[in-house]
Amino acid sequence: MSATPALIEADRLSVQVPTGRLPFSQKAPLSILINVSLSIRPGEIVCMVGESGSGKTTFGRALLGLIKPSAGSITLDGAALPDFSNRSFRAVRRQAALLFQDPLSSFNPRQRIGAMIAEPRRIARSGSTRMQDIAALARQAGLSERLLARFPHALSGGQARRAAVARALSVVPRLIVADEPTAGLDVSIQGGVLNLFLDIREQHDTAFLLITHNLSVVRHVADRIVILYLGRVVESGPAAEILASPRHPYTRALLESEPVPDPARRRAEPPVIGEVPSIAARPPGCEFHTRCRHAQARCRSEAPRLADGPGDRQVACHFPLPEPQPAARGSLRLVSN
Repeated sequence: MSATPALIEADRLSVQVPTGRLPFSQKAPLSILINVSLSIRPGEIVCMVGESGSGKTTFGRALLGLIKPSAGSITLDGAALPDFSNRSFRAVRRQAALLFQDPLSSFNPRQRIGAMIAEPRRIARSGSTRMQDIAALARQAGLSERLLARFPHALSGGQARRAAVARALSVVPRLIVADEPTAGLDVSIQGGVLNLFLDIREQHDTAFLLITHNLSVVRHVADRIVILYLGRVVESGPAAEILASPRHPYTRALLESEPVPDPARRRAEPPVIGEVPSIAARPPGCEFHTRCRHAQARCRSEAPRLADGPGDRQVACHFPLPEPQPAARGSLRLVSN
């Protein structure tokens, strides 16, 4: 997989937003993303994980040009985009689709589902918009043909997700950016949506960027994981390795935050302490030190850099967690299942 050229690549991407209400305000802008680098190869599923406010959605939108980055670069098929203008991102948008966290909010409430699925083809003048072809597209997304005549309000949560996937597949994208694709769905429906993504990857070699805070989603589908905290990458690498042996305390905390349906296995203490700091008042040194149980004096004064490790691993921590021994690894699986 690593030898395959990247479909799309972001290098040290940063996003800032102004804080003043007037153009001449002297207030410093807020940094939402700071030097985030990520490459996605054809057919690869990359999961970006972090708590609310970590910058995951901002990165996904910046990658598609829906939010203008303040620094960094983006390349598509090895060709760098000359700037961050709408003209530059047309090539990206022709080959990518965005699945919103709330699909119903992206639907026209007065448009029937069949017409909604056909609309991207009509606008792009690509592909047939005949009803039998749209029905075949809906079936590919696991959506019953009888639902094509309905309006969005008549769909369940799972049906709305599948309708959004069918619309995204309308122009056969090479990349799908899915923002919290299983949020608010029952566990059984979540599994169906994730299996659908795997089927699409198998059939079309489509790449995915899945944006989520739910590591149980990552566990089943991810090839690689990127962990964000306050807009910075704190750990990244192959999914199997990170899930088996997280090196950053924040990654370990996310794993241990997964619910355990067994009262006998309740934790004696929470995985992390305190609240997520505001990006307007970032802590000095390592920004996670205010919540980290392993923090030392160096963490409070010196910011760690994202260092390369073995096996395409990267971690930004002065004192990475040790590789677990077999007994410890079994204990971690017990907590995080």
